[in-house]
Amino acid sequence: MVIAVIGILAALLLPALEKAKQHAHRLQCLNNHRQLTLAWRMFVDDHNDVLPYASHHAYTFPNQPSVPWVTGSLDFNPANRSNWDPDVDIKQSPLWPYCGNSTAIWKCPADRSAVTVNGVRRPRVRSMSMNLWVGGFAGYDGGLSGGKNWPLGTYGGDPWRVHLKMSDFINPGPAHTWLLLDMREDSIDWGNFAVDMTGWPDRPDQTGFYDLPASYHHRAGGLSFVDGHAEIRRWRDPRTMPPLQPDGLIPDQYPSPNNPDIIWLQERTTRKH
Repeated sequence: MVIAVIGILAALLLPALEKAKQHAHRLQCLNNHRQLTLAWRMFVDDHNDVLPYASHHAYTFPNQPSVPWVTGSLDFNPANRSNWDPDVDIKQSPLWPYCGNSTAIWKCPADRSAVTVNGVRRPRVRSMSMNLWVGGFAGYDGGLSGGKNWPLGTYGGDPWRVHLKMSDFINPGPAHTWLLLDMREDSIDWGNFAVDMTGWPDRPDQTGFYDLPASYHHRAGGLSFVDGHAEIRRWRDPRTMPPLQPDGLIPDQYPSPNNPDIIWLQERTTRKH
């Protein structure tokens, strides 16, 4: 009888504990986004409102007015220290002096991805990526979404704006331009998340993905905005959340016509000049 009662109590208690844990993860995710966004803003304030780049570029550029917010590329190769050693990229970031020595704010606490190194599972260092259109590939659009002259594209973006200074956030504005977003463990690589602007605003039949957002919070993922606020966004379309590719990278560039999640991101990413 005692064992039966304990079993009933456990069945009642465990779902409540799991729900509390999930709620705590959501709150911590939001806090991490706010803290890392604050670090970004403090860097910008200390550098004459010049934005750090969303990503490095395969090419080098002399006399760059800024630097990438983070370098390195994530995968599941244990020999790639960028995956699991924060000393390699995180602590070399221009944002690091503003992070209060916290490596935890660089990822969602619900991201459990790890790399096995010499028989030991080491957690990966980052789940957050920066809006590609905020800083670009070293200031360039990389030829994405109709940009010209691939692979460099256009400095400052053409036709879509690559924001280079705080004064560039005119439309859609700081409160409506997302800055950092949690990416899926099987999609994240460089420091940027690229929203494909193709089809916006009046051709939703042309929408598609360059990268995939995370859904660590029951079909929802964390992101922050230029003005400093953070949100947990619930994704609506199953095509935004294909089955996970454990310990590997998923093909994440594909058409997804009329996808409301892409349209939501497009509205909060950039505009044409």
